[in-house]
Amino acid sequence: MLYEMALRMPLSQKRVILIVMDSVWVLLALLFAVGFVRDGAQFTFNDLSTLKFPMIALPVAVAMIVYMGLDRIKLLAYEVNGITDSALLAVGLGATCALANSLPGQSLNVVEIAVFTMTFLILTVTARLTLLRVVKWIYVTGGNRKRVLIYGAGQTGRQLAAALSTDDAVVPVAFVDDNPRLQSLTISGMRVFSPVHIKELVQRNEIDRVVLAMPSVGRATQARITKRLRDIGCEVHSLPSFAEIVANKDYGQGPHKPLSVDIHDLLGRNRLEEELPGVSDAYAGKRILVTGAGGSIGSELCRQLMTCHPTRLVLIDHSELALYNIQRELVEQDPEMDVVPVLGSICEKSLVMSVMEQYDIDVVLHAAAYKHLPMVQSNSIEGLRNNVLGTKIVADAAGAMGVERFILVSSDKAVRPSSIMGSTKRMAEQIVQDLATRSKTTRFSMVRFGNVMGSSGSVIPLFEEQIARGGPVTVTDRKVTRYFMTVSEAVRLVLLAGSFARGGDVFVLDMGEPVPILQVARQMIEGAGYSVRDADNPKGDIEIAFTGLRNGEKLHEELLIGTDMLTTPHPKILRAQEEHLSEIEMAAALNDIRRAVEARDQSAADFAMKKWVERYGAATEEIVNATT
Repeated sequence: MLYEMALRMPLSQKRVILIVMDSVWVLLALLFAVGFVRDGAQFTFNDLSTLKFPMIALPVAVAMIVYMGLDRIKLLAYEVNGITDSALLAVGLGATCALANSLPGQSLNVVEIAVFTMTFLILTVTARLTLLRVVKWIYVTGGNRKRVLIYGAGQTGRQLAAALSTDDAVVPVAFVDDNPRLQSLTISGMRVFSPVHIKELVQRNEIDRVVLAMPSVGRATQARITKRLRDIGCEVHSLPSFAEIVANKDYGQGPHKPLSVDIHDLLGRNRLEEELPGVSDAYAGKRILVTGAGGSIGSELCRQLMTCHPTRLVLIDHSELALYNIQRELVEQDPEMDVVPVLGSICEKSLVMSVMEQYDIDVVLHAAAYKHLPMVQSNSIEGLRNNVLGTKIVADAAGAMGVERFILVSSDKAVRPSSIMGSTKRMAEQIVQDLATRSKTTRFSMVRFGNVMGSSGSVIPLFEEQIARGGPVTVTDRKVTRYFMTVSEAVRLVLLAGSFARGGDVFVLDMGEPVPILQVARQMIEGAGYSVRDADNPKGDIEIAFTGLRNGEKLHEELLIGTDMLTTPHPKILRAQEEHLSEIEMAAALNDIRRAVEARDQSAADFAMKKWVERYGAATEEIVNATT
């Protein structure tokens, strides 16, 4: 209530309050001057009767003119330079008294005028500082302003406190500093506390955010403080010095910008996306279904398809939030586009058939899959249900509805798989390859690529999070390597596969050499402005810790099962010639998988995958032997 009143009070009312207040101080200062000097500290209002009207009226008039003619500084910023203004006003009023004293009948002497000037200055400064404390208390306790704790009571911290003192959205509550000489002091009207009291301060003062105002300390130290603060539930921001922001034209780059390594430097090759042709013609005017539309690959597929101007874009995802987010983004991108969100699972056959029939789908881009290797490894039954049986449902529906093209998004982990996730993706590939041999209307194809930078569960966001916490950065093995792509590159490849497809195609990309994960970790640490702490540099900032290969993980991934390759219209994209299960073998494999899933029989599921996925059993044995 008080906060709202203080915030909404018009400037004219605030000016009137200050005019009345200073007029009272003029009268009291004159009373004090006459009573103290002339009557030996006997103060009565009768003393003012000895002064003629001009001696009282002129100083009051001058004060009113000053306030009416000038928009005085805000009270909340009074401590910064308002005291100087008050001193100048007091001197001006003293000069006015001296001028009035020169008129006939006036009797103030020089000492009385000096006492008047000093008394007025003391009264007006004291009154404003007291009022300032009251207003700050109202601001701190009222409204919905974010309450911040400033870590660092040095120059940057004091500058921040001064800047926030007049802000209507953020209010500084207190300082925290490691320097014992500053603790218990009051700076800029706020108490300085020891860091050991942070948890208590956060809870007692309902702190929303802690700001690190200590740019002179190392980034590793800031990272460790940040980690400690986040462990007690604080949102933490780091602030550079104001001089650095203004003076450094490259601020926001180099060590000031976390994780500034060019992603294409991590890939170890040129920008592939610039070498891939456009695909608009293949999808313009089509009715397109994207499964897994809320995921990393699915959502980027939708974004790039929007630029191809399809007639309709239908999105399927089982995550309500992910589906809502991508639908909202697409509608904002092009409000005229017919975007249809469908909430549900690809494992629901009736739903998938209904969607394809109702919206008369021309092209299916199947990106729905569980892809996080350790998660699928420990939930293999659901991995089989979604990645294998779900793919079978969507692919069968596409064939039954006469869809023009079906494109499966696959993974390099499907090649000689050593994990449940990889084996389910290989089985999904074989389902598509089998249907391609018998389809007369639908062109079935698939595209296989490596790790996608920035996707959920990938190593890049994990490293970013670990670096932000101050480390350690975890790498499974010193020798582990991976193929990497950007999301936009992967999606462009998927869309190109659809335009090149003739039926049964397995498209792979010339991705250059695989990248060592240890190299990626080191580049990201150094790109964030830190140094790697190891045996050669024991005083470094962030350590790289080796955790060992996870269950089902290989040292090196591959993109090809065989060696026979065919060219495509683009030199960077190749078509693999690979064997697959026959129709009878595929039917038997799917029956084994269905029985294992329905019975939730882990052993039967593992037996089925080792039986029907080439090299799966041998690959898992190789991993076990390599890690023992």
